[in-house]
Amino acid sequence: MRLPLLPLLLFAALAACSRAPTANAANASEGADLAAARTAAPAETARGTQEGSPVPAPPAGVLELVHYRAEPGELAAYLTPRPAQPGKRPAIVWLTGGDSNTLGDVWTPQPRGNDQSAAALREAGVVVMYPSLRGGNDNPGVREGFYGEVRDVLAAADYLAKLDYVDPQRIYLGGHSTGGTLALLVAQSDARFRAVFAFGPIADVANYGGRFVPPGLSEEQLRLRSPAYWLASIRSPVFAFEGDHDANTDDLEAMRRANRNPLAHWYAVPRTNHFSVLAPTSELIARKILADTGERSAIAFEPAELDALVR
Repeated sequence: MRLPLLPLLLFAALAACSRAPTANAANASEGADLAAARTAAPAETARGTQEGSPVPAPPAGVLELVHYRAEPGELAAYLTPRPAQPGKRPAIVWLTGGDSNTLGDVWTPQPRGNDQSAAALREAGVVVMYPSLRGGNDNPGVREGFYGEVRDVLAAADYLAKLDYVDPQRIYLGGHSTGGTLALLVAQSDARFRAVFAFGPIADVANYGGRFVPPGLSEEQLRLRSPAYWLASIRSPVFAFEGDHDANTDDLEAMRRANRNPLAHWYAVPRTNHFSVLAPTSELIARKILADTGERSAIAFEPAELDALVR
């Protein structure tokens, strides 16, 4: 990700909105298990690319550059600094949009109408980790497009869980746009996250129009990367958000209609678009994470509080 990403992500959002989610994706989620389907699928021959640029150094005191061990090797990530006060804190893995494998500037203040930095979570005191993924920046491996990246996200969660100032029972996952799509796939593959917040995901990665996935994938390979086929295998509480205009709202609504999984919740936030939905909803999520201290997550969202976010 490189901020500002408005032209890049607007292109992706409009590409997704310009075509209806496939009928198969909207009707094929009953009884499907993504982890089992991926295990049974023939091994893929990697066709992806490596981005190649070094990870920019974040400003001292705002974020730290760290590395976490994943399947391809050592991958880079940004991490909020160790808190000054002792104690265990909630944490979130945040997946950026656009080229989600690649890290860029997530520290420069952004306009409220397009703040893709997840700054509200950091400012509230939640520990935030921004992982780069295989093939992003100068990481080892190649970009697989929503496939091996799932395992990289799980490896990032493993890294967080070992930090002595992170509560391993209160690790969350969030992402925007392509990061939101990947967050759904992770929630469909593993139950370790206390809750998952997916902004602007799409139903079928074919709707990206050839962007963000390797070329030449078969229909089945695309299906294994598309969240709408695997709604039944969501394994953590999932909250998916999108704006109600100029956004991937059709994809959100298609998945909401197809969903029979009580763990999954779908919200079109009034008077917001694919970008302006982020800041106010992230502020609300941060408050809910800080209050979510029970044995199990009690996070929930009421239509009235979402309606009140933007007036």
